[in-house]
Amino acid sequence: MTIRARLAHTAELDPAELRTVRALLDDAFEGDFSDEDWDHGLGGMHALLYDGAGLAAHGSAVMRRVRHRGRWLRAGYVEAVAVRADVRRTGLGGRVMAELERLIDRAYDLGALAASDEGALLYAARGWQRWAGRLHALSPDGIVRLPEEEGYVYVRPALAGTLDPTGDLVLDWRDGDVT
Repeated sequence: MTIRARLAHTAELDPAELRTVRALLDDAFEGDFSDEDWDHGLGGMHALLYDGAGLAAHGSAVMRRVRHRGRWLRAGYVEAVAVRADVRRTGLGGRVMAELERLIDRAYDLGALAASDEGALLYAARGWQRWAGRLHALSPDGIVRLPEEEGYVYVRPALAGTLDPTGDLVLDWRDGDVT
């Protein structure tokens, strides 16, 4: 199977490409991919993999601010990772992540993502570390703890170097799911 990879900013994707990405995500998440989830995956870089049938896999990395040890860091936050049903378990998720990890390692202080139980297997196998510390968000009402999100966030040290995995992370606020 010949795969063509493309790394592009949201601004470089035309409306038809964006509709194709959204359709892949809607199919992959079986209708559980909201408009807010879609919005979270826009405004950054997209890793797109194409085969003879069209878009086979997608993931994006968007910039978010994350406070750790009293310092606000630039995080390449991974969003909207999906593989078309007929080509799952063929390594395409790993190829998408490799493209995003290369970007994160060179352009961000750290990588971060929120993983489903199924997705966590892919990320852990690639060296992403489950965050063992507490999670918070800088909400419109101040800093709030996110205990229900703890255990689902994974990080990848990048330009910031070693992180304290038992420390607190404070994520910038966004509508919908904060993580």
